[in-house]
Amino acid sequence: MKLLLLPVLAAAVMLSGCSKKEEAEPKPEVEVKLAPATVDDVEQSITGPATLFPVAQAGVAARNSAPISKLLVKKGDSVAAGQTLAVLEARDVVAANNEAVANVNEAEQNLLKTTAGTLPSDLERARGQMVAAEAAYKQADVIHSRRKSLFDEGAIPQRDLLMAETDLATTKANYEVARLSYDLLKNQSNERDVQIAKSHVEQSKARLAQADAQLAYTHITAPFAGTITEQFMFPGDMARPDAPVFTVSDLSRAVARAQIPESDSASIQAGQACEFLPGGSPSSGADDKAARYAGKVTVVNRSADPARRTIEIWCEIGKPPATLHPGVFGDVAIVTDRKKGVTVPREAIQFHEGTLTGWVVVVEGGVAHKIEVEADSAPGPRVHILKGLKGGENVVTEGVYGLDDNVKVKLAGQGGEKK
Repeated sequence: MKLLLLPVLAAAVMLSGCSKKEEAEPKPEVEVKLAPATVDDVEQSITGPATLFPVAQAGVAARNSAPISKLLVKKGDSVAAGQTLAVLEARDVVAANNEAVANVNEAEQNLLKTTAGTLPSDLERARGQMVAAEAAYKQADVIHSRRKSLFDEGAIPQRDLLMAETDLATTKANYEVARLSYDLLKNQSNERDVQIAKSHVEQSKARLAQADAQLAYTHITAPFAGTITEQFMFPGDMARPDAPVFTVSDLSRAVARAQIPESDSASIQAGQACEFLPGGSPSSGADDKAARYAGKVTVVNRSADPARRTIEIWCEIGKPPATLHPGVFGDVAIVTDRKKGVTVPREAIQFHEGTLTGWVVVVEGGVAHKIEVEADSAPGPRVHILKGLKGGENVVTEGVYGLDDNVKVKLAGQGGEKK
């Protein structure tokens, strides 16, 4: 019987020894990196989704319908204001322009001829009538003088003198009428003919200006300096006013057009600071300063979108880099206020999906503790904590994934425990 108990006792002793050994083994420490939760000046901002546009953009079309003869630029080229981009077929327009030039020359020559004194035939007839009336008046005056002398000598009766006086008065009146008619007709003819000739010159010049404009329209030009961002037609295509040949964009500055909830728009004004963050929401946590573009608010549309209940805000930034293209989607953040608040590095907070709540891991006495927090939606490398932290805590920034509550931790690169 004693022999049978010996193996059982030996086994019990061995199990007891293993259990004590396991209890004596320390739990493994997790390596982490820490950063302090600090009290900083926090920017209060409003964010909204935005799309990037050039500061100016125009679809350039032909003024008249005509086949494209030459394209002088291509997509991607930089152009100056007024630079010719394309040339249209223009043989008929050139012929019309040449005809207009000839008409102007003819009208100007006719004006020179008229102002030189060429008079119509009715003016010559009036002049002849005046000369005849003047001769009759002079003859009547001579006869009247002779009869007056004879009457004074008593050689003729008074009746003959009265007849001579009547003839003199009649011929004088006829002469005055003929002279005034001639002068009036001469003045009217010269002025009228000159005015008519001048009018013909003006009309022909107006037609020439119209022909010059039509000729100029055969050259499609850039409305402003920029870049050809779209090309829709090629040589041989029929250009027309309702279809653009190119799109010219001014990329010297960029405008992020954002949609801000109507309820948040009251505190936004033109001139406020703003930022454009391409390619994601502010909570995505990009801390690359190159991915943030500062600007100012230039447009606040006071008319709300009835479907989305949003207000369109324009955030104008400086010259974007070549890698930031129009049409890029992102977010605009508009600074509305600044105040003190607790902040932590963005990588320290783990957000619950679709919310602004989450948790951070605080290390006290070398032990990790999970704390639920609430943050705001401001972009940037640091997150403003609204609830959960007071400032001064050490939060885990690396090694947080899979880190359980109440686990001992040590700083990365150190062998000791964080006390």
